[in-house]
Amino acid sequence: MKIKRVEHIAIAVDDMQESMRMLQHTLGLEMEYEEQIGATKLAMFPVGETYIELLQAAGPESGVAKWMSEKGQSLYHLCFEVEDIDGAIAELKEKGVKLIDETPRNGHGGSRIAFLNPESTGNILIELAELPAGH
Repeated sequence: MKIKRVEHIAIAVDDMQESMRMLQHTLGLEMEYEEQIGATKLAMFPVGETYIELLQAAGPESGVAKWMSEKGQSLYHLCFEVEDIDGAIAELKEKGVKLIDETPRNGHGGSRIAFLNPESTGNILIELAELPAGH
């Protein structure tokens, strides 16, 4: 598996607008895009080759809603960009790594993503993302 970079660092937030204002006004970051995937709203802020991703639950079925009820606003996960997500998943399965996603699903910006089970990663939620061609 080839990890290309830290693609983003995700933060679960209570108030998307307040958190966006903090990144924009306090740190001078510019938002690149917003989208909603299922019951989760997200906003992406580029910082060099990496992004800060703000996540807010848009419904009670969102994994972010569960996270917020247990841990509050905090770091949610780390995302690594990989060249071949199918190959990465196969390699991790061979190594006995527990996966949340056995097959890739649709993610931010048209990417294909998969999450690793924190039981296999020192209690850190890790996402792998294969970005669409040209990104």
